[in-house]
Amino acid sequence: MEESYELRIRAESQLIHAINWPARHLFKQIDRWNHFDENIKLSENIGSTADFLDLHIENQDGQLFTTIFQKPSYEPYYLPFKSIHPLHMKKNIIFTMLLRAIRYCSTFQDYLNEREKLRMALLLNKYPNKFIDEQFNNILLKLNTQSLTCNNYINCRQEVIDSPIREKVPVDYCKTIFVHFTYCSSMRTFPRKFHTLWNKYFGESPINEVLPVLGTRNVKNLQRRLIYTR
Repeated sequence: MEESYELRIRAESQLIHAINWPARHLFKQIDRWNHFDENIKLSENIGSTADFLDLHIENQDGQLFTTIFQKPSYEPYYLPFKSIHPLHMKKNIIFTMLLRAIRYCSTFQDYLNEREKLRMALLLNKYPNKFIDEQFNNILLKLNTQSLTCNNYINCRQEVIDSPIREKVPVDYCKTIFVHFTYCSSMRTFPRKFHTLWNKYFGESPINEVLPVLGTRNVKNLQRRLIYTR
């Protein structure tokens, strides 16, 4: 058999193994792997395209192109804008989804298509168009550019891909206090007022060494009682 090349990508219980073997060797090897463990089931796919988790990969004349893959069961449902959740959660949804589009879409046109799909999904969930544009612009600020174009998209996308992943800062539970409160619209300014009062009354006391961390709980309304979540 001629020299072969392999590409393995693994995420939790999902595995993709791309290889340029002849078909008969691939079928034989897949059958052998499936006999290692009855709980492992691999399937073969010979072609120029492959879907892995939420990523679509396509080989066009020896060059790989990627974009976002959505299952047939996909529905454009996100956290509704009118839901009683902190505003930063809704901002993070837009920021994360558009950042994923930049990472996954290897061409500028695919990025534009995914951006407009995201915009339509957010509009269906009652997000104001102005609010959506503000979060889109926040991505551009992170990339130190005013706009993404067909001329600078490849370089900006590469910067996003090469950006280091922030390591989680370990929590010192001996010097951290967690405070949870039920979030509602009237409690929107509570975190700022809480930290102001904390610094005012404990700023010069020994307890100031303790770091207060605020978290929110959802209101136990009828909708939450009717919906079962794991």
